[in-house]
Amino acid sequence: MDESHVVTCFLRHRCSVLLLERSDAVGSYSGLWGGVSGYAEGTPDEQARREIAEETGLDDAASLVRGGEPLSVTDERYDAEWIVHPYLFDCDSGSVEPNEEIAEYEWVSPVEIHHRETVPGLWAAYERVAPTADTIAADSDHGAEYLSLRALELLRDAAAARKHGDADRSLTALARRLRTARPSMSVVATRIDRAMYDASEDQSVLAATERGIEQALSAREAVAVAGVDRLPDDPTVLTLSRSGTVRRTLERGGDWTVYVATSRPGGEGTAVAESLTPSVDVTLFPDGAVAHALSSADVDAVLVGADTVLADGRVVNKVGTRAAALAAAYEGIEVYALTTEDKVRRTGGERDDPDESSVSLAVDESAVYEGTAEIDVLAPTFDVTPADRVTVVTENGPQSVADIERIAQRNREYATWEQTEP
Repeated sequence: MDESHVVTCFLRHRCSVLLLERSDAVGSYSGLWGGVSGYAEGTPDEQARREIAEETGLDDAASLVRGGEPLSVTDERYDAEWIVHPYLFDCDSGSVEPNEEIAEYEWVSPVEIHHRETVPGLWAAYERVAPTADTIAADSDHGAEYLSLRALELLRDAAAARKHGDADRSLTALARRLRTARPSMSVVATRIDRAMYDASEDQSVLAATERGIEQALSAREAVAVAGVDRLPDDPTVLTLSRSGTVRRTLERGGDWTVYVATSRPGGEGTAVAESLTPSVDVTLFPDGAVAHALSSADVDAVLVGADTVLADGRVVNKVGTRAAALAAAYEGIEVYALTTEDKVRRTGGERDDPDESSVSLAVDESAVYEGTAEIDVLAPTFDVTPADRVTVVTENGPQSVADIERIAQRNREYATWEQTEP
């Protein structure tokens, strides 16, 4: 039996993956559905990129999430053993330019793999690169919104696998693991809680997670619209850190001028500034110059994201947010925290009223000081901005403190699913 190495790439856009129906122009499995694939003629990593470019034209839009452990797939029809090297890429575009090897293509939920005639081992290959509780817990490159969607994807995929007999897994245990995977990111717990709550009411876990994903995607787009509505035409704004919600707001605007703080520790503001050019007039400045930028530039508003909104209206976000809000208040400049309602921390939990230190989450001290002197280092990741210094804007527009309290109570209700356990 011949052994051949092949690559299979799953491209993810929003929360869907790209499935391709193989045409008669390919040498094997014509008429079956698969991912972007091909023989690993060079190194698998290089071949994965080549296949994406050739079959979809999405190579510039695709960023690698992870490669998985190779798996062996035996097919007696071709007297072959395929050594499949799976990959997962995120794509910021869904515009596919198929070549002659592709008869049809669709962006679908990975669950659809169970309902199609696919190349051998496609679901097993997907599972090698799909989100896991461990990857969600360990991810230091993405924000709360992104990770909450990955958590919903994992619960959805596990429900689909169990429905189709591919796994014997406790969805309740997985949900409990996911809701505590990122304790500082309330949106992860809230979205898992809501899915399980809906499932305990009148839906399957699979249907509830799919609905939850659509709600989350719809909400984040609505926040961007609400953010633009708070601003004048062609505004000048100041921002810091990396917020997908703020980025989507900027993409909906017109002729923006944007001031971006470097956002140490981490420095993600620099990458944000680079990504905004050349379509936006961008000025990058050190964190210590935030007050100077607000006093000297004609800034219309400060736009930030939020890792968490507390039930009393305070906003937990990347360190530097509080300083920017206080400086903006002195200059009479509005500060908007753009976020979905799922990021409001529920009431009634043990972390509902954290003090400043409990949300700081110190980073590696070497990010601040690498010398040998006996110096204590304060290197927080987050800080807390008072409710009277920031306006929280959600998918339903600006929210008062009373509104936020009601949202927190609703999110608390979602957590009661454990009393019924679907």
